[in-house]
Amino acid sequence: MGWFWADSGKNSTSGNKITDKPSECPLGHSTSKVTSGADGCPVLHGSNAQNEINPFNNMPKNLSHEKHIGQKLELPKDRTTSSIPKGNPGEEEFWEYPSPQQMYNAMIRKGKIDPNTGEEIPEDAVESMVFVHNFLNEGCWQEILDWEKKYSEQTEMEPKLLQFMGKPSQLSPRARCFSILGTLFPSKFSAELPFDRHDWVVLRPDPTSSDTKNPGFRQVRYVIDFYGGPDDEDGLPTFNLDVRPALDNFTNAKDRFTRWTEPIIQEYFGSDKK
Repeated sequence: MGWFWADSGKNSTSGNKITDKPSECPLGHSTSKVTSGADGCPVLHGSNAQNEINPFNNMPKNLSHEKHIGQKLELPKDRTTSSIPKGNPGEEEFWEYPSPQQMYNAMIRKGKIDPNTGEEIPEDAVESMVFVHNFLNEGCWQEILDWEKKYSEQTEMEPKLLQFMGKPSQLSPRARCFSILGTLFPSKFSAELPFDRHDWVVLRPDPTSSDTKNPGFRQVRYVIDFYGGPDDEDGLPTFNLDVRPALDNFTNAKDRFTRWTEPIIQEYFGSDKK
C-alpha cells in the first residue's frame, strides 16, 4: 500500500472500513507478526540503491515496463492516475500508480516472486493486487481529507501529498498499545498487529507557514496502520485503516484530542446547532 509512481480491526478508531479482496495484504505481509527487510511491502520498502531513487516515494525512478524474462502472462502496462494531488513542484498534477507490469517487475527485484517459477505471488494475481492497493490508498486519502477539512475550509485550498514512506517493520506506538490491550482484554480489543504501516507527509495550506521550499503550506505527517478485518455479510474480507496525524506537535495533538472527545460531547450534551 501507499506506493505511487513519480517519473522524474477493532483497533481501527478511524472508522474507515473498506471491503475488497483479499483478506490480508495482497503483497504477502504477515498479519501475525511484524516483519523486516524483504518480508515487507516489496514495492515501497527497499534500502538498496538500485538506479536513482526518487526521494518522494522511495522508489527507483525508472523501473521497466517491459515483460520479464520467464514471465508467462501479458500484464497491462497502463498506469492509473490517482485523485491525490502531488505536493512536489515541477511534476504531474496528481500521483500515478504503477502499472501491473511495473509492480510485477518491482516484486521480482525485491525477491517476492521467483522469476523462474512465479511462486509466492502468482502472475495472474498481480492485477487484482494493484486494484486493491490503489483502492486502499484512495481510502487513506479520503480519511486525510476528513482530518484536513477544517483547514481547507479556512483557506479554501486543498491539501497535497508531498512524500510517503512504508514502514512495515516499525510498529507505531498506538498499534503496539492496542496489541497489548488486546492481550490483556481480548473481549474488548484485538491483539492483531497491522500488516503494514505508512507515514505520509501532507502539505496543509497555511499562509503563515515559514516553509521556504513549499511556500503557503505546512508539512504535516500522518501515520497510517493497515489492519485486516473480518469477512462481511457477503463473505468478502475487509480492511481497517487507522489514519491520524502524528504526535509531532501541539496542533496535531489537539486535533487528535478533539476528534476523540467530539463524539462523547455530542452523545452527552447534544449539538449546539439549531
